[in-house]
Amino acid sequence: MTDLSSGRCEPCRKGAPMVTDAEAAELLAQLPDWTIVERDGIRRLERVFPLPTFVAALAFTLRIGEIAEEEGHHPALLTEWGRVTVTWWTHKIGGLHRNDFVMAAKTDEEYRRLQSAAETESA
Repeated sequence: MTDLSSGRCEPCRKGAPMVTDAEAAELLAQLPDWTIVERDGIRRLERVFPLPTFVAALAFTLRIGEIAEEEGHHPALLTEWGRVTVTWWTHKIGGLHRNDFVMAAKTDEEYRRLQSAAETESA
C-alpha cells in the first residue's frame, strides 16, 4: 500500500486511458476493503468507513476533502451517522484511472491515522 498512498495524482485530460481490467485487479489487490461498482455505466471505487459518531464521520469527511483539494482530485462523499461512503472515479474520462487507486490508498491511510489517534486518546 505504501507505493499507492505515497503516489501523487497526475493531471488527467479527457481521453486519457482508463485502467485495464488487469491493471484494476492488480491495484485493487492493494486495497482489500474497496470494491469496484458500476453506476450509470461508469466504474468507480467505493468503500464504506464505519465511525463511532456523526461528529467523527463529519471530521473524516472534511479531512478527505482537504486531501482531495491538495491532489486536485475529488470524490463523492456521503456522510451519515456513524459512517462515510467514499467513491472515487475520474470524471474527465468517465471511469477508473490510476489516480483513483492512489486516492483510495490515501483515504485508507487517513482512516488508519484517525483510528490510531482515537485509540491513543481513549487509552
